[in-house]
Amino acid sequence: MSNVPLWLYFVAFLAVLGPLVFVHEYGHYIVGRWCGVKADAFSIGFGRKIFGWTDKRGTEWRICWLPLGGYVQFAGDRDAVSQPDANWQAMPAAERSHSFPAQPVWKRALIVLAGPVTNFLFAIAILAAFAMAYGQSQTPAVVGQVDPGRPAATAGLQAGDRILEIGGRSMRVFDDIQMAIAFDLGQPVNLLVERGNERFGLTVTPDIIKETDRFGNKSERAILGIRSGKLVYTPVGPIAAIGHGVDQTVGIVRMTASVLVQFVTGDRSIKDMSGPVKIAKTSGEVASLGIEQLIFFAAFISINLGFINLLPLPMLDGGHLLFYGYEAVRRRPAPPQAQEWAFRFGFAAIVTLMLVVTFNDLGSIGVWDGIARLIG
Repeated sequence: MSNVPLWLYFVAFLAVLGPLVFVHEYGHYIVGRWCGVKADAFSIGFGRKIFGWTDKRGTEWRICWLPLGGYVQFAGDRDAVSQPDANWQAMPAAERSHSFPAQPVWKRALIVLAGPVTNFLFAIAILAAFAMAYGQSQTPAVVGQVDPGRPAATAGLQAGDRILEIGGRSMRVFDDIQMAIAFDLGQPVNLLVERGNERFGLTVTPDIIKETDRFGNKSERAILGIRSGKLVYTPVGPIAAIGHGVDQTVGIVRMTASVLVQFVTGDRSIKDMSGPVKIAKTSGEVASLGIEQLIFFAAFISINLGFINLLPLPMLDGGHLLFYGYEAVRRRPAPPQAQEWAFRFGFAAIVTLMLVVTFNDLGSIGVWDGIARLIG
């Protein structure tokens, strides 16, 4: 069981989510400002305002009591999800020119895209800083040891083999192998292997192993049954560190997309979905291991936040971009009624998803087991 104090869960959760929400919304805000759009409100959190102030540009900055997100409401927006106000065209001309709906579609798309992109840039900066501080992993993608009885041994991999590709993707360092295999649910994978002067292909079906961490969390991952040789970390300069941050961010996005596809196809159970309660739990546990681990976790969550917001679901940034794409192609906006119904669908889908992940999250902290014991 975890010995993490209760207060640390709340503090760590706010320390992770608060800055990430600010970064995301500030991306929208600053690009909107560059595009000449007035922001009426910048809110961290939803619901009742705890405190706030209005700056010289007329933007009200708010901190609200429900810290599960945030929003920037631009002039001409009807609500926090940037649905246009039906009366925006009746605004005085000077004000209307600085409203969001009056902007050309490319400006609106840039403003919307800026939120997720800023999340990615924030994560890249963190990962680059870690690479500069601790060095970059240069452990070659070479098999140092093969575990007997595991798929790698069965397939004939040997110590000293260099894995060049997995599924057509280049393996530069040993970490790339783990990233390519771990979350793919044990599906058969094609390997390109170099042994001496010979290159050949292998098809290997990884094993699924179950693990329990020091906090009692259970998880599954796929393994080939190989280990690296001596770990190699080398110091890097700013340019190489940024490249490393980009590579890691792309790898995490690819992994997240793969897991999402598994949910959609049914290969992965929706019981594995998690939400704010699980993030809070994990934040506290990671914080108990040290500030470096918490900062790295924040980078991971930032990447996921950016990725999820790009999904083409109404109410998310990706949903807005989908409509702007339609507008750019058809030279006119989608019919207001179609947008309204799409946003209603998006709202219902997000509420349903939140109910599912909250149910899962409560199960992960033992709520349902506790209720069952009380009833029994």
